[in-house]
Amino acid sequence: MKIVFIAALGILSLTQASRACADNLNGKNLYVQRCAVCHGADIRGTGPLANKSNPPTPDLTTAAFKKRLKDYPGVIVSSVILRPNGDLIPRTLKENGVRVAPYAWRVNDFRDLNQYMLGVIAKSR
Repeated sequence: MKIVFIAALGILSLTQASRACADNLNGKNLYVQRCAVCHGADIRGTGPLANKSNPPTPDLTTAAFKKRLKDYPGVIVSSVILRPNGDLIPRTLKENGVRVAPYAWRVNDFRDLNQYMLGVIAKSR
């Protein structure tokens, strides 16, 4: 029991340190440059390519997605890294003539993007 408590404290401190270190401007810039074309500025799936993918881009401010975030806090980052929809994003971009430059992601970029998106999602009603 003592080890579980110490481990939980360690995870909590890492989470708090991560939030304190997050660069919101970097997160916003990454989101605007790489995500908003589909997800829209408001993260509601309102970008110019939102309805040009199959399936359409989801609204990440819904109660269902907020529950998913609560159940799986890493879902945003894992979606960027693992691309669970395969080639959906690159295919949609290519089919619509949108070029997004390659990007060498850093760990801090994932943290910053996650924190920025969580902030926007939390402010939505």
